[in-house]
Amino acid sequence: HSSYVSNDAFEQLQESTTGEFGGLGVEVGIEDGLIKIISPMDDSPAARAGIMAGDLIIKLNDTPAQEVTYGDTTDMLRGEPGTSIRLTILREGVADPFEVTVTREIIRARSIRYREVEPGYGYIRISQFAAKTGEEVVDALVKMQAENRLKGIVVDLRNNPGGVLQAAVGVVDAFITDGM
Repeated sequence: HSSYVSNDAFEQLQESTTGEFGGLGVEVGIEDGLIKIISPMDDSPAARAGIMAGDLIIKLNDTPAQEVTYGDTTDMLRGEPGTSIRLTILREGVADPFEVTVTREIIRARSIRYREVEPGYGYIRISQFAAKTGEEVVDALVKMQAENRLKGIVVDLRNNPGGVLQAAVGVVDAFITDGM
């Protein structure tokens, strides 16, 4: 299908389909009006700055978190690589809030996660079909095959919103060798 999108929507579409954006490398949610860190991505600016899962952001620069919508939070955390943001963090087990300044970088989000569930059986979770998803699936299969003779694999597409058609075709191509 096709549709017209605004400039802002097009930029968001580009980020989601290429899997690259300028940001901190964190997955966030909202809890009691505060921004909760669900998970920092491995080797991201946020992880290197010491931000941990469960941390609560109570201020972004000088803006209290309660004054920011979820969409605005994403916009404030993302931005041009090389620019910084000052976060005031509340952490369980630490008496007082503390500040962390994080410099944004290009974040390359993975559209898949994989693991061996038991000897000979793999699991691949595809969260969306981004530009490089087909390549990522092939790489995962090669790595799992090299580690242990694969007898079977589960491909998990639950809650996958779709994405780039060519990426979906690339995933299918990883599993079939003949026909359409």
